[in-house]
Amino acid sequence: MTTLDPTPSFLPTTSPTRESPSGDDDWPSWATRWTQLTFTEDDPLDFDPEFWLDVMRRSRSNATCLSAGGYMAFYPTRIPHHYRSRHLGDSDPFGTLVEGAKSMGMAVMARVDPHAIHADALAAHPEWAALDEDGQPVEHWAFPGTYITCPFSTYNSEFLTEVSREITREYDIDAVFANRWQGHGISYSAAASRAFREDTGLDLPHGAYDADDPAWRAWPGWRRRRLSALVGLWDDAVRAVKPHVRFIPNLGSVAAHDLDRGLVEKHYPLLFIDKQGRSGIEAPWAAGRNGKRSRSVFRDRPVGLITSIGPEHPAHRWKDAVTSGPEFATWIIDGFAQGAFPWFTKFKAGVLDTRWVQPLVDAFTLHAEVEPLLSRLSITADVALLDATRSTGLPHGGENLDGQGAYQALVEAGIPFEFVCDGLITAEQLDRFRVLVAPDVQRLSDEECRTITEWVGRGGCLVAAHQTSMLHPDGTPRADFGLGEVLGVHLTRPARQGVRNNYAALTGRHALHTGFTGTTRIIGGTAIVGVSAVEDAVVPFRFVPDYPDLPMEEVYAREAPRDPAVVLREHPGGGRTAYVAFNLGEVFWEALQPDHGHLLAETVRWALGSHDTVRVDAPGIVDVAVHSGPGEVAVCLVNLTNPMTMRGAIRRVLPTGPVSVSLPLPASARLVSAGLVVRGEEVAVSVSAGQVEVVVPSIEQLEVLHLRFADAGHDQESSHRRDDRQAQHHAPPPGSDRRGADAP
Repeated sequence: MTTLDPTPSFLPTTSPTRESPSGDDDWPSWATRWTQLTFTEDDPLDFDPEFWLDVMRRSRSNATCLSAGGYMAFYPTRIPHHYRSRHLGDSDPFGTLVEGAKSMGMAVMARVDPHAIHADALAAHPEWAALDEDGQPVEHWAFPGTYITCPFSTYNSEFLTEVSREITREYDIDAVFANRWQGHGISYSAAASRAFREDTGLDLPHGAYDADDPAWRAWPGWRRRRLSALVGLWDDAVRAVKPHVRFIPNLGSVAAHDLDRGLVEKHYPLLFIDKQGRSGIEAPWAAGRNGKRSRSVFRDRPVGLITSIGPEHPAHRWKDAVTSGPEFATWIIDGFAQGAFPWFTKFKAGVLDTRWVQPLVDAFTLHAEVEPLLSRLSITADVALLDATRSTGLPHGGENLDGQGAYQALVEAGIPFEFVCDGLITAEQLDRFRVLVAPDVQRLSDEECRTITEWVGRGGCLVAAHQTSMLHPDGTPRADFGLGEVLGVHLTRPARQGVRNNYAALTGRHALHTGFTGTTRIIGGTAIVGVSAVEDAVVPFRFVPDYPDLPMEEVYAREAPRDPAVVLREHPGGGRTAYVAFNLGEVFWEALQPDHGHLLAETVRWALGSHDTVRVDAPGIVDVAVHSGPGEVAVCLVNLTNPMTMRGAIRRVLPTGPVSVSLPLPASARLVSAGLVVRGEEVAVSVSAGQVEVVVPSIEQLEVLHLRFADAGHDQESSHRRDDRQAQHHAPPPGSDRRGADAP
C-alpha cells in the first residue's frame, strides 16, 4: 500500500485527532470506518479482546458495532426471558470491547437481533411468535427449537424496547443497531392480523403473491409504515435515556426507498446497506451501486456499506469462512469510491483463519488516506440512471435486468453516472443532470411523465428503451407511451416476448453508427415493441422482419428493414431524446454481446452532444466516480479488470492501464496542480481547447486523480496552501488517524 507524502500541495492532508467524548451528538458525521464483530454462544470460553482491539487499531477503524443482545445476550442482562449465552458466567465480552474501543476514541454501536426467540420465551409469551397460515408458531428454518418472532408483536414494541433501554443505560454507546428486525414473510399473529385490519379494512393476504389481490397490493405499503413507526418508537426510547444515542436499523440491500421519508428525516442520522458481497453472476460495481441508490433517495444522509470477509451465497451459508482478500477488498473500495463508507463484519470472535486481516487493513487504510480529500467534495455526474423500484409489488424484489445491463454498459464505457429514484422524479432532481437513462422503467405516473417532458423542454436529454412509461405506478397498462409525445413514438404493437433471431439494420448515415464500421446490422432484442415514429424524428436503426432460425437453409431475411428500432429527436430547447424499441439492457446483461453495450453507450454520448463531461478510456473495466468541489475535482478510478469480474471470487489483483481521463477546464479557470493521490505523485497534464487530458500509467485497485483550479484572474492556490498548512498544524503524528484507533 502506498503511503502518501503529505508535502505536495495536491495531496489531501490528515484531519485532526478526535477524542470522541461520551455524548457526542456529531458521531454520525465522523464514524466512517466500522469494525463489526458478531459473537457466537461459545465465544466467552476463549475470548481474546486484544486481538480485536489490535484489528481496530491497524485498520484505523473509528467506529465499531458489537453484539449485545436480542436473541442472545453477551452482557449480564437483568431482563426476564432475555437469553444469556450459557458460557457467559461472570464475563462481559460486549462491555470489555466497548471500554477498549472508547479508550481509542471510537464510536460504539450495540447490535441487537430480534428475529428469533428460544422455547422458554415462547412458552411464557406465545404472542411474540410469528404464526403461519395455519396459526402455528414458525420454527426457525436453520435452528429447530427456536422460533421466528412477529415484528408487529409486543416482542418488538415492548421487549426489544426495554433491551435497548438497558444497553443504553448501562454502557457508553452511541447507537443501537437492529439486524433482521423486519420479519420473515407474512406473520399471521393476532397482533399483525388486527393491525392490518384496523389500518386497511382487509384481512392479511394468503397464498402466493397476486398483484390483483387488494390485500397483496396493500401489504407492502402497510408493512413499510408499521416498520418505520417501530423505528421511531425505538429511537425515541434510547434518546430518552441518553439524548445522543440513536437507534439505527439495518436496511437490507435495496430498502431505502421502502422507508417513510418523514420518519427517516427524523430518526435516521445515517444509513447502512447490508449488501455484504456478491454471488453468482454479479459484478463488483454492485457495491458502488448501493451508495448511488441510497443517495438518490436520501441525498443528505451518510451511507455505509456492510461487507463480509466471508463468501456470500444465498444457497451456501458459509458464515464461518473467509473469502479471498482481493474479492472483499474490491467490494469495499468500489463502495467508498461511490460514496458508501466502509464497514466490515466478522462472524465469531474466535479466529480460525487470519488471511483476511491484512487485506482488510490495506483496504481500510486506503480509505483513510483518501477520505480527507473525498469528504470535502460531493459526487457529481452529467448522466443519471432511472432506478425502477416499482418493478415488483414486494419489498426486496430482484434487480431489473434492463437496469443491470444499462449499468454494466455505462461502467464499461467509462461514463460516470448517478441514480434517480422513479418515485422521486422532480424538476429539482432532474435539473442536476444532462441525460436521464430509462432502460425499462415501465411504471411512471402522469405527473412524472409531465415532469420529464418539461425537463426535456428545458434542455434535458432522455434515453429510454423497451416498455418505459407503458404502465401507471399501480401496474395498470396505458394504451400508448406516457412519454410518447416527447420521445416521438407511438405504440403500434405491444411487446412481443421470446423473439429469436432478431436484428436491427443501420439505416442512412448517423453519428450513432460510430463503432459499427464493417457491418450493416447488429443483433436486436428478444422483446420487441412495435412503434411508429413522428415525422421530425430520425430512425438510424430499423428492425429486419423476423425470419426462421431453423432449418439452417431457411436462415435468411425475406424483407427489407422496416419498423423503427431506434428513434432520435432533437428538441427546440436543446434537449435530445432517444428511444430503443427493444430490451437493450436486458439482452446485454444476459448475452453480453458488445454491440448492445456499445449502442447504449453511444446513444448516451449522442444525447450528451457537445456538452463537455468527464470521459475515461481504459483497456479494461474501470468504475468511475467524480467528486467535485469549489476549485477542485477528484476522479476516482476503481480497477475492476479481472477474469473474475462477472463472477467472483477475485483471486488476485491485475493492474490495468494506461487509463486516459478527459474533463472540461472550468470556465475562466486555469489548472494549478494535478496529482495521483494513491501513488502520491504529480502527473503530466495536457490542456487543449478547454479540455484537460491526463494519462494514468497504471491502476492496481484504486487511483484518485486530483485536480485543482484557480480563477484565471485570481490565484486561489494561496488559499489552498493556507488550508493545507492549517490542517498539517493540527494533524496527528504519523501512524495515527483522526477520530479513531491509532494506525500501526
